Amino acid sequence: MTGSASNLVQGRRNHRPGLVLIAAYKLLGALLFVAIGVGAIRLLHKDIDDVMWRMIGDLKMNPESRFVNFLFEKAELLNDPLLRRIGFGAFCYAAVGVIEAIGLYLEKTWAEFLTLIITASFLPFEIHELIRRLTWLRVGLLVTNIVVLLYLIWMLGERAAHKRRAQTV
Repeated sequence: MTGSASNLVQGRRNHRPGLVLIAAYKLLGALLFVAIGVGAIRLLHKDIDDVMWRMIGDLKMNPESRFVNFLFEKAELLNDPLLRRIGFGAFCYAAVGVIEAIGLYLEKTWAEFLTLIITASFLPFEIHELIRRLTWLRVGLLVTNIVVLLYLIWMLGERAAHKRRAQTV
């Protein structure tokens, strides 16, 4: 080891806390989608009704409730090809989330643009879902994504202004 401790500390990169926070948010989202993908793959070639009854028993849910009936109605739509598509889509979206998170953590401009585009593209769907049914979770996700979008726009603007200043000097 040729460097002292002070040289190692000076060599550390200071990350922007906002980008690290967004990267963590994207990574958590990716982990959620990995779990969805694994769950979809694990349901392949299984009787969904049996799985649902076991889950209802394990969670000690009232089998006569509207929520349980809703779950059974939705579970009837599931089949192996659909579960494969759900798993594939979830894994693809998780991969994009991991790429975004790593790029944002490393403060790459392409990652900021990618996150900006993806976040902006989902806002109309989030607003539509919020209009359909107002819940605190949906409001929280919409507000979080708007804050992420505004922060990234600000970051990209600051970076462009810094480049312009550096070129004029």
